[in-house]
Amino acid sequence: MAGLFISFEGVDGAGKTTQVERLRQYAESLGRSVTVTREPGGTALGRAIRQMLLHGVPEDAESMRGAATVESAAGNAAENTENAGIAARAEALLFAADRAQHVAQVIRPALERDGIVITDRYLDSSLAYQAGGRELTVEAVRRLNLWASDALLPARTYLLDMDTDISHRRLTHSEDRMESAGAAFQHRTRQAFLELARKEPQRFKVIDAARPVDVVWQEIKADFDAVLADGMASGGLASGGIVSDNMDSGESRGETR
Repeated sequence: MAGLFISFEGVDGAGKTTQVERLRQYAESLGRSVTVTREPGGTALGRAIRQMLLHGVPEDAESMRGAATVESAAGNAAENTENAGIAARAEALLFAADRAQHVAQVIRPALERDGIVITDRYLDSSLAYQAGGRELTVEAVRRLNLWASDALLPARTYLLDMDTDISHRRLTHSEDRMESAGAAFQHRTRQAFLELARKEPQRFKVIDAARPVDVVWQEIKADFDAVLADGMASGGLASGGIVSDNMDSGESRGETR
C-alpha cells in the first residue's frame, strides 16, 4: 500500500469543499487513513498567516489576537493590496511560508505513514493567483514555491473549472479580502489554472464544475479509483511527484519521495 497525495484547485465557489469531503468519505470507506487539510491554514502557523492573507494586516497586535478565525477556503490574492497593507511580493512569501510548514508538519508525515492526503489548494494556487491574477512573474513564484514545498507535487490535481461569474454568485459567505479582487482578476486566475493544466496533463484532471454536484463527484470517483489502481500496480508511492525546473513547459519527472 502506498501514500497518495491529492489536491483540489479552482476559483472560489467552484465546489472544492464539497468534493473534498466526498472524496474523504469514499477513501475512508476503502479502509484508508485520510488526512484532509487546506492552504492557507493547515497548521497553527498557517492559521495565523491565513488571518493576514484573508483580512489584511490589523492595525495593532491586540486586534489580531481578537480577530475571529474564518473557515472559508480561499487561495486567491487581492488585486489591490495597498489598503490591506500587504505588498504583492510579501503576499507571495506568506503563502510560501504557510506551504513550507504545511508540507513539513502535515503532508509529508502523513504520506510517509502510507496515508492519503487531500488538500484544498496547494502550490498551483500560488502559480495561478500570484503569477496569474497578481501578475508576478511565473518564474519567481515557481522557484519560490518549489523551494518552500521541497518540490513535492500531488499525484493528482483536480481542477474544478467554471465561469468565474457563476462561481462568484455561488459564494454563500461575505466576501473576504481575497474574494473581492474583481472580475478581471478572477478571469486571469481561471485562465492561469487552465494553462497549468494544459502544460501538465499527466497530473491535472480538469472537471467541469458547472454540472450537478453528483455528476462532478462521479467523474472524480472514477478517476480516483484509476489513480489508486495505478499506484498499487506500480508497487511504489502514488504520491509525491517531484516537479522539475521545466514546470513552466509542462515537463516533470516521475520521481517519488
